[in-house]
Amino acid sequence: MQPKNLIVFDMDGVLIDVSGSYRDSVRQTARLFFKNAPAFEKLPQPLFPLTDLAAVKQSGGLNNDWDLSCLVINLLFNVIEKPPVYESKDPWDRHQETIAQCDLSALIEFLKSTQKPLSVLLQRAAKTKNPFIDGLYAGDIGSGNIIKQIFQEVYLGKALFEATYGVSARFYHDEGFIHREKLLIEPGVLDALGKNNILAIATGRPRAEADYPLNHFDLRKYFSIVLALEDCLEEEERLAKIEGKKITLSKPDPFMLDAIAAEQKNPVDGYFYIGDMPDDMSAARRSEAGYKGIGLTLSAPDKAGLKKELQRAGADYIIEDFHQLKALLL
Repeated sequence: MQPKNLIVFDMDGVLIDVSGSYRDSVRQTARLFFKNAPAFEKLPQPLFPLTDLAAVKQSGGLNNDWDLSCLVINLLFNVIEKPPVYESKDPWDRHQETIAQCDLSALIEFLKSTQKPLSVLLQRAAKTKNPFIDGLYAGDIGSGNIIKQIFQEVYLGKALFEATYGVSARFYHDEGFIHREKLLIEPGVLDALGKNNILAIATGRPRAEADYPLNHFDLRKYFSIVLALEDCLEEEERLAKIEGKKITLSKPDPFMLDAIAAEQKNPVDGYFYIGDMPDDMSAARRSEAGYKGIGLTLSAPDKAGLKKELQRAGADYIIEDFHQLKALLL
């Protein structure tokens, strides 16, 4: 029987509830970045509401939650009275010595007195980059990317982080937030959709982090193709050698969607991409295969706000839950 549709799912916020893992890892990364500063312990806990973070993420143009963490830290750093930046070549020394001289009093007051501090700061400063912060988001783990390392320590936890990267955790030594993830979709929905459709995943997660929920929740059997961050990076590297310049293929670029479509040997009736972010809808709209973008608001803290952003990004359909997805595609 010829499959009816090719249905591609984003993972975070669609298949997997990441409010307590990736999203809270961003919040903890931003907090731990200032760990060496005087009065650090007076920073509010939590640092800001997840609804506020969601609004920043929905602003688009962020490839992953490492980028989101860097943006959040940049925004918060705007409120701090700037100390002299220590020019040590070692990024860890430069970070520690500079943060140790930061006066957090204005930031603490601002966070405690403002309901949506990130949204306010984003409106004031947009996505400007501070050279000091930007310099600590260069390279990779083990080569000076402090923001990414803090995030991965929090998300994976000490044991899994050290096993994955072969370097010692510096900031976070407890259980990883990855263990907080929950399943958003009932396996029965995937079973029903998979009977007469091809199911696939296009996610910005590193492959190892995509494999974890697929194995943990026994989801792998439903999906014929899973594309992750490494698939984008490999193609970016190949194109860079040909064209002599860096190209970004993460969403909203439709690379993963069109790569999945290209792997289909038999024609299908329709192409659909289910995501929870405006960039997902943009990727579907820009795809050569002609994907229809289905925006899902199930896990959004502000469903009405997200619906408007998804519509603005060109969503063909907006659904609130997977019962509506079954009605649409079965």
